[in-house]
Amino acid sequence: MTAPEDTPPLPGEEDRTEAFLRLLTEHERRLALYVTGLVACPQDAQDVMQEGKIIMWRQFHQFELGTNFPAWARKILFYQILAHRRRSKRHRSEHLSDRLLELLSEDSESALREQRWERREKALQSCVRQLSPEHREILELRYRDEASIEGISRRTERTEGAVYRLLSRMRKNLYLCVEKQLKTA
Repeated sequence: MTAPEDTPPLPGEEDRTEAFLRLLTEHERRLALYVTGLVACPQDAQDVMQEGKIIMWRQFHQFELGTNFPAWARKILFYQILAHRRRSKRHRSEHLSDRLLELLSEDSESALREQRWERREKALQSCVRQLSPEHREILELRYRDEASIEGISRRTERTEGAVYRLLSRMRKNLYLCVEKQLKTA
């Protein structure tokens, strides 16, 4: 049951709501990266994120402002991932044990603390800028716009096989470029 709209909020309630929204907005992208790193299916990852945000909001009264919000949120998301795995019929086909998932979660948290993902993302952006405009367009069609190989083939007037081979070469070269940049940084 909700309070009438003309009822004033409880003392500090508006401040906590704003604090929650600010913290969630600030860390949402990194939290989503954490979840997608541990949940194979993108739709399932979105579902876990959505449920996790609801639980974060419900439990935010337990969070002590000024402490580590991302760590608190990741713990909630980790338990949501475990709950999702138990509910999911696909769980039977997944071969990760809960313990292995926990180890992956710990490694992911370490990567966040050390900003490994951010450094890798910056290196990737730098490497993509080095591509020719034509190759960058094909990469963007495939991964930003989620165009099909058939659609890219028609648009670029290449065979589907040529598009597959080109994307494969670009992925390999981008991987090597990123690794090289990370070693020199």
